[in-house]
Amino acid sequence: MALQTIWFFLWGLLWALFFMTDGFDFGIGTLYPFLGKRDEDKRIMINVLGPLWDGNEVWLITAGGVTFAAFPMVYAVMFSSLYSALMLILFALILRGVSFEFRGKVDDPRWRKIWDTCIFIGSFFPALLFGVAFANIFQGIPIDENGLYHGTLFTLLNPYGLVGGVLFVFLFLVHGALWLAIKTEGELHHRAARTANFLWPVLVCVAVVFLITSKFSTRLYDNYFAHPIFFVEIVITVLALLGIKFFLRKQAYFKAWFSSALTIVGSTFFGIIGLYPAMLPSNLNPKFSLTAHNASSSPLTLKIMLIVVIMFIPVVIGYQLWAYNLFKGKVTKEDLAYEEAY
Repeated sequence: MALQTIWFFLWGLLWALFFMTDGFDFGIGTLYPFLGKRDEDKRIMINVLGPLWDGNEVWLITAGGVTFAAFPMVYAVMFSSLYSALMLILFALILRGVSFEFRGKVDDPRWRKIWDTCIFIGSFFPALLFGVAFANIFQGIPIDENGLYHGTLFTLLNPYGLVGGVLFVFLFLVHGALWLAIKTEGELHHRAARTANFLWPVLVCVAVVFLITSKFSTRLYDNYFAHPIFFVEIVITVLALLGIKFFLRKQAYFKAWFSSALTIVGSTFFGIIGLYPAMLPSNLNPKFSLTAHNASSSPLTLKIMLIVVIMFIPVVIGYQLWAYNLFKGKVTKEDLAYEEAY
């Protein structure tokens, strides 16, 4: 029982880390056609992401691997029930990675415009679809006692799912604008800072709508009312959200970005805490739900995996901190002259 609980929250933590790190990539990519007024601006924006984006996606692979190894039944049902949405996300991520590399291969405005569009598509749609997918998990999906999904892709595009998708998009837009403000200078820096200030109240409104609709569309609050101490998590997340604006006013952009990161992690754990012990709740019948207890691997498997995680997750965190420290400086137009620049 304890091992299943530990792995349930580790599973949630890995998804939260992925959204926190790759979230600013999605945000910058979505803002790319709007803030990149000139080709030089666009190249700077790509080079802001260049050294980090693929390392950030390690957390996606890790989260998927943990789902497969620790909760194989959840993995099987998730990748069959949400197959269309997850494949669209996968294709969009592939398209984005290819776009970064291919954009500068041909000196032709039409060629660059094609890949610029692909960067936007490969950033916006994963942000939206991850939000839709997780909102549907929070709400419950139509699976029967055999784990068979009774619905289509359009079943997922329900009002609550779309609210979750919009929330993720705006979380990542603010996160990306703040990272761009940290990493750039001049007019692009000022545009990024103004964009973060403009988007913040919209994010607050969407977050309030999501919290209210969660009360009526999900059972997430059941755990909170059963254990009121959990409301501390919501309070911390709200304070982090307010902290973004506080630090923006002081032009402390890294602190604002850190507050944004904490907001994303808190928003993810709002759902994770509310779900426990369910991982894929069924809205056909609660008895059909997959939980951390009825869908986990054997205790021996979970023990071995826990040892491996304790050994290797610090290594992953260590090399990511090293990479972030190595590329901590601002990206300037002079950096575009290097051969390895995008």
